Amino acid sequence: MKRLPELLPELSRSLLSHHGQERAHAARLLVQAYRAADAIADKFGLHHLSARTIQVLLWAADQTGDDVTRAAATYVRGETFFCSGEYEAGRRLLERAAENLTPSDARSWAAYGSLHMRAAVFAARDHNPRQAAPHLAQARLAAEHTREAVYTGTAFGSASVRIHQVTLALECEDPDQALHAAAGWTPPLELPAERASHYFIDVARAHHLLGRQEVALANLRAAWQRAPEHTRLNPHVRALSGLLLSSSRAQAQAREFVAQTGVSPLR
Repeated sequence: MKRLPELLPELSRSLLSHHGQERAHAARLLVQAYRAADAIADKFGLHHLSARTIQVLLWAADQTGDDVTRAAATYVRGETFFCSGEYEAGRRLLERAAENLTPSDARSWAAYGSLHMRAAVFAARDHNPRQAAPHLAQARLAAEHTREAVYTGTAFGSASVRIHQVTLALECEDPDQALHAAAGWTPPLELPAERASHYFIDVARAHHLLGRQEVALANLRAAWQRAPEHTRLNPHVRALSGLLLSSSRAQAQAREFVAQTGVSPLR
């Protein structure tokens, strides 16, 4: 966050003063810098700033001449549809982007799979699990052609697909299915910390829905240990912390968690 105000104009000047492959390389770097800026804006709830940043990111992606980078930018653009609640429009946007890709290597397969993972979440949020299932199947297929890693700014692989499977079950209001998908599995340590924390947060949410407050808190602590900054700001963690503070059984433990982590509970 401290370096972006200097880095963004520096990369913009580089893009505008070069040609050919050097220009394309500068454009790819600029896409990643704007993506970092968008992530900061989104996590602080600055959704209008996030939407504007994504528009510039899409412009920079077009300057790369690279279909995979364009697909990654479209994946990021999906955030604006989550914020607006336009789930069907967001899903259709990602479907078109996936149809325009012809996967041929790990990087393009990862972009293809990521688009389908996010499209599945859109379908689930739109209360359409049957529509989500084929997208998740396509993501699993893509994961067979990759190893778990960060591709063009997005974590993708079999572990990421499994985490999304847990999320999808929760979005469909089926905590038992979410815990079934999570059973006997822990995110590998090489998985990016934020992606791993999403898993523990979703497992915590599922346990809370089933009345297991102590287990929910244990998973919130696991999320915080993996990614403290993300967990502290996550709206699900804030909402769940508020609910746990109202619970007679887990109130003392919830107070301890809030004091330790600095989470601001939603009441």
